[in-house]
Amino acid sequence: MATIQVDIVSAEGAIHSGIASMVYASAELGEVGIAPRHTAFISRLRPGDVRVENAAGEQEHFYVSGGVLEVQPMAVTVLADTAIRAHDLDEAAALEAKRRAEDALAGQTAEFEYAKAQSELAEAIAQLRAIEKMRKMRRG
Repeated sequence: MATIQVDIVSAEGAIHSGIASMVYASAELGEVGIAPRHTAFISRLRPGDVRVENAAGEQEHFYVSGGVLEVQPMAVTVLADTAIRAHDLDEAAALEAKRRAEDALAGQTAEFEYAKAQSELAEAIAQLRAIEKMRKMRRG
């Protein structure tokens, strides 16, 4: 079976480096699936889930706050501002961040505050979606 090298790096350092049979990511224009020998491309990433599937079909989930996805035929590199293993996400903190962002949107007074609150809300929702996807994978 063909494999592809996957490296996930954040501003804090490398979070994952290994071999995979498939990689899934939330690219700017939608979710992409990357197999070995995929056509080279670069895309911005939306906040969301990155899944790395090994040869046995097991998936490891990561949350990225956005960044850049670089695909080469035998390598995938994710460069993210923030990257966290999905099982390390704190659901209570994400829910609290979502609540704070929604409150800020309701009481916003300036365009900058509105844009910042929208960004924080999108990130909190993406974290909650990553947690939910991981739960579904465990059940399934």
